[in-house]
Amino acid sequence: MPGMNEPKGISQEKRHFITEKIVRQPLTKRQIAERGILLVLAAVLFGVVAAISFVVSRPWAEKRFGEPPPAESLISIPKDEPTEAETEPETTKTRETETESQSFDEAVRGAMANYHYTVDDLNAMFNSLRTQVQKTAQGFVVVHSVQQEVDWFDNPVETTVLYSGAIIAVSSQEFLVLTPEAAIEHADSIKVTFANGTEVSGRIKQQDTLSGMAIVSVNVSDIDETTRKEVQPVVLGNSYMVREGDLIAAMGSPAGIARSVDYGWISYIKKNVQAVDLANRIFYSRVGSNAGRGTFLVNSSGELIGWALEQNQEEETNQMSMIVGISDYKGILEKLTNGLGAPCFGIEGQEVPSAMVDQGLPHGIYVLNSVTDRPAYHAGIQNGDIITRVEDREITTMKDFQNMVDNLECGQLIHVTVQRNGQEHYAELEFQLTVGAR
Repeated sequence: MPGMNEPKGISQEKRHFITEKIVRQPLTKRQIAERGILLVLAAVLFGVVAAISFVVSRPWAEKRFGEPPPAESLISIPKDEPTEAETEPETTKTRETETESQSFDEAVRGAMANYHYTVDDLNAMFNSLRTQVQKTAQGFVVVHSVQQEVDWFDNPVETTVLYSGAIIAVSSQEFLVLTPEAAIEHADSIKVTFANGTEVSGRIKQQDTLSGMAIVSVNVSDIDETTRKEVQPVVLGNSYMVREGDLIAAMGSPAGIARSVDYGWISYIKKNVQAVDLANRIFYSRVGSNAGRGTFLVNSSGELIGWALEQNQEEETNQMSMIVGISDYKGILEKLTNGLGAPCFGIEGQEVPSAMVDQGLPHGIYVLNSVTDRPAYHAGIQNGDIITRVEDREITTMKDFQNMVDNLECGQLIHVTVQRNGQEHYAELEFQLTVGAR
């Protein structure tokens, strides 16, 4: 029963319990110093043990798992600015100077008329270009497009088609090869053969379906040291500097056969040719070319200035080779070599001339063609619209537009302002456009 053993006179409510709190005595200065010294000694000891363990185990770990790859650096391809040929200023010549000039010209014409040219003279003229071609050839490769098939009896059959490629960039980990898109389109595997005969495996890095070109990557670790030292990437030239009459060489597959070469010169340059999202330059030459297998044009300095285009049967100059200048594609090539999709806006356009602006047309890019199933088409931009602004950037020239597109990213949502011609005046319209890939 409750309270049975409780003393008399003490009720349940008046019971008290004694509680105790144990308080730890504060550390003395001596104890604090001793513990600090022990902590420091323990940290030093653990650090020494960790360092020894790392030094001892690192060789075994590298041998067992391989050395970790270094961080891949991005490829940078500087852009070129369009330049026009400078006109020579008029100068006032004295009668004496004119007489001396005429005498010199007559002497030169007389010497040329009396000189009999030989084959040796022709060889001497091309010797400098030939030397450059031999040196540049180290930067060209053969791309093997390998396809695995079976015959009627289900026996495995391997077919290989050869394409040409140009090494346009080298990173710490990769050799990057520019080649026709056909080389990768149906390939089950890719092989790359260098100028000295070394053959290694390649892989698809990125492609541009609009230009019909692609990038194939070769791992540096797969290439022997001798080949790595011999191979130098082809220098990317400035195609804005090309002029009619310039001596050129076609390398790659101008004869339809890999590692063939042809020589010629630029016969004509067609400027501001509309293509998707850019206006480029097309060079015409009687040099041989096979665009499908890969033909690349180099100048007399051995610099890559463009690649051959497929012939258009309706083109008036279809008896000549058509070469697209490389400068307009450097922004695209930079994206592709870094494994990124090249951004696509999706129009063919031209800038509104100043004379038309003075007559009341908006200043911007006139849309000649909103390409079907491309981003601009899906956003609602139509033929005849004038693009005046993208995001917060005013667009007035094709170069402005092209640089803007180069700086976009695939999948990015952008705000586009256009002027559309109405019954009485141009009206401003706003569109949301999702950037695609070329």
